[in-house]
Amino acid sequence: MTEPVLAQDPHKVREERENILEVAIGREVRAFRHQSGMTIAELSNRTGLSIGMLSKIENGNTSPSLSTLQSLAHAMSVPLTSFFRRFEDVHHAVHTKAGTGVETERRGTRAGHQYNLLGHLGNNSTGVTVEPYLITLTTESDVFPTFQHEGIELLYMLEGEVDYRHGKNVYPLKPGDTLFFDADAPHGPEVLVKLPARYLSIISYVQGK
Repeated sequence: MTEPVLAQDPHKVREERENILEVAIGREVRAFRHQSGMTIAELSNRTGLSIGMLSKIENGNTSPSLSTLQSLAHAMSVPLTSFFRRFEDVHHAVHTKAGTGVETERRGTRAGHQYNLLGHLGNNSTGVTVEPYLITLTTESDVFPTFQHEGIELLYMLEGEVDYRHGKNVYPLKPGDTLFFDADAPHGPEVLVKLPARYLSIISYVQGK
């Protein structure tokens, strides 16, 4: 298997300059310009601002006026407030102590199948929702449901053994095994080989889906 090349540095720390308003605005202006596929010259033509001024704004070297920001927002079809979204962000964390996860029902949940939601962040700046579950299976069922939903899912087996179906394939999962898959395909435990079985299920999907 070819080792993937991951571009993101998980240990990177945001520079202190990002806490300066002009720098935070400049980063957003550049990001939205790239997202819209515009060159700095095209943005200059749409706003009437010089290329030099736009370069200063994007590099955080000048403090743009409100009217300038309104022109930029209109040219790139984004809300004016979006230029300030990363300045003094409010970040949230959820700490769930052992045994205190919220027990929840999932479509097809049966007696002896327990789903504990370990934490949940609502709408956030990433645009992605992540739902981490601790799933405990203690009794067999005559018919085991398959799930199908948006996003991607990661399973990490903690205890017991389960034969887990994804699409047309079945994967034997033992403690320490992981399964990472597109959740749009039918999936779910097909054979409960050794009980009790416990595994982490982490589901991610784009907000609003």
